[in-house]
Amino acid sequence: MITVKSKYTGNLSTEAVHVKSGNGIVTDAPVDNNGKGEAFSPTDLVAAALGSCMMTVMAIAGEKKGLNMEGMNVESTKIMSANPRRISEIKLDFFWEECQLNQEDRDWIKEIGLTCPVAQSLREDLKQTIEFHF
Repeated sequence: MITVKSKYTGNLSTEAVHVKSGNGIVTDAPVDNNGKGEAFSPTDLVAAALGSCMMTVMAIAGEKKGLNMEGMNVESTKIMSANPRRISEIKLDFFWEECQLNQEDRDWIKEIGLTCPVAQSLREDLKQTIEFHF
């Protein structure tokens, strides 16, 4: 089953379409690698995917437990290394204003997030710096 179809559109850009929904996303090479920086870079998407995956699994688990998970958000930063060119670190800062979880539920939900499928799929030497500001 095909999940995503992607094509190169020129000028260091690509378009990807989620087959089932028809939703699309455009990528561009980053400015520091010959691009214009007019869209997500592929490595930006990796950082965003980690944050989104963590929030998704935390929401799945929390909602099953009857917790209100609305209002959670994350800011993602990726740090590149030069040789070889790759992501060396992803920093995620989770914010949750008006979080009404007790400390036990906060600790539990954090552990759920840290073991999300994307986190488990990334290289072991990719540093993941995760901060929770609840």
